[in-house]
Amino acid sequence: MALIASLGEQIDPELLVLALTHRSFAHENGGLPTNERLEFLGDSVLGVIVTEHLFTSHPDVPEGALAKMRAACVSQRALASVAGPLGLGSALLLGRGETTSGGAEKDSILSDTLEAVIGAAFLSIGLERTRAMVLRLLADLLTNAAIAGAGLDWKTSLQERSAELGLGVPLYTVEHTGPDHARTFTARVTLSGVEHGHGAGTAKKHAEQGAAEMAFRSLSD
Repeated sequence: MALIASLGEQIDPELLVLALTHRSFAHENGGLPTNERLEFLGDSVLGVIVTEHLFTSHPDVPEGALAKMRAACVSQRALASVAGPLGLGSALLLGRGETTSGGAEKDSILSDTLEAVIGAAFLSIGLERTRAMVLRLLADLLTNAAIAGAGLDWKTSLQERSAELGLGVPLYTVEHTGPDHARTFTARVTLSGVEHGHGAGTAKKHAEQGAAEMAFRSLSD
């Protein structure tokens, strides 16, 4: 199986099949066991591995920032971005309805299945080898965790970074153009009187988030 090659580990075949068995397939085939229990286990194993790695790799980062970094690494979208290139979608056992509706490409199903595979790996090869596998699969996510974590809320992240650097509270100015039904908002953010970022969007909050992102990245360079 191509998936085994992508994972780089020999997982017990029965457990791997179970990890790939979505409830829609199980329901259409007489109530087979589903991957949901393995997903529950894998979610916990993944959480421990990612938390430990971030904790040891970023000794000076406070708890709140570490929590954001972890959330960015184990979010549905993040895990789906890992599952796709692994070929999980083509290996999934889905019911006819889910197959027709594109279930093999849904972030929710891909992320849940990856967690189930991690659970199966833990039972098959133990924690240490599973840790090595997870850290390899999530390497890019872990490397970019600080920026990705900040991206969960750029305005809050910028405020925290500004406070760390003694630059005070970010100040936003927002202008808009266009008619009420098609307005475009432009936001600028200044720190200690100096503009650090600008952004635009169809809503004020989107423009401010864009400005905050630019400013945060400028302070991180």
